[in-house]
Amino acid sequence: MLRTITVGLDGSRESRAAAEWAAREAQLRDLPLKIVHVWEPVPEPMAQAPLLGAETQQHWTERIPREAAEGIGLRHPGVEVIREQLSGHPADALAEEAKSAELLVLGSRGLSGIGGFMVGSVGLSVVAHADRPVVLVRALEVAADEHEPDPAGVPSAATPFRPVVLGLDTEHPDETLIEFAFDAALRRSTSLRVVHGWNPPPYYAYGTPANPALHEALALSASEALSEVLRPWRKKYPDVKVVEESRYGSAAVHVVDASREASLVVVGRRIRRSPFGAHVGHVTHAVLHHSTAPVAVVPHS
Repeated sequence: MLRTITVGLDGSRESRAAAEWAAREAQLRDLPLKIVHVWEPVPEPMAQAPLLGAETQQHWTERIPREAAEGIGLRHPGVEVIREQLSGHPADALAEEAKSAELLVLGSRGLSGIGGFMVGSVGLSVVAHADRPVVLVRALEVAADEHEPDPAGVPSAATPFRPVVLGLDTEHPDETLIEFAFDAALRRSTSLRVVHGWNPPPYYAYGTPANPALHEALALSASEALSEVLRPWRKKYPDVKVVEESRYGSAAVHVVDASREASLVVVGRRIRRSPFGAHVGHVTHAVLHHSTAPVAVVPHS
């Protein structure tokens, strides 16, 4: 089956920004863009109200994806656009749609006052249960944000892409996650910045601050472990410049910090076959809420 770049659209500002990002990604990957609008039926008593009748519901469920598809077709003439309307619970429907997608794109509100996301319950549920990569895009995200400023310091979509940032756990590296990040960097003709946060084992923790030599030895070991994980990938993707950053402290803090200069942040989610709760891991959860760049969450076993 031909995979698509699929975007969940509800007419909100954040979902429109996600649709634009998805169209740009579809161009990078030479894949069709599929716009999915999920209508959640209202309770029967409300459905009988004049403003929420069947004709009104049909009008909006058809109008939102139709107008979005027409606009994207004008702005991205080389992208094939497919529309689909579904009924049901949005989180369940979108997670199901992700199964046949190359990746699923969702919008996320920006936090006022600071850069970052406000991930709603639908988005978090989809991220936690989707079998394919899910990308979260801020409401105010535009193409120029993913590129370096021009020589005059003016935002531009015609300049090279900013680096792709990969948050990597060297103790549990996953090929699916690493390959996604390298492929994203290659398609953007940009570098890959791999960020690894490390902390001393509990039995070293109290002695490290007072023992610089021990701290230096642990830092060197963490750096060597990162280089060892990435060595075969450097050979597989010789055209991708790799910048390795092994830093002491919170991995989430370091990845969020790196997101300020990134075109895309890539993090992983270990697949847990549990029907209860949203399991995304504390690092991924923090990055989802505080990254200033789009975040791709890649599920892996």
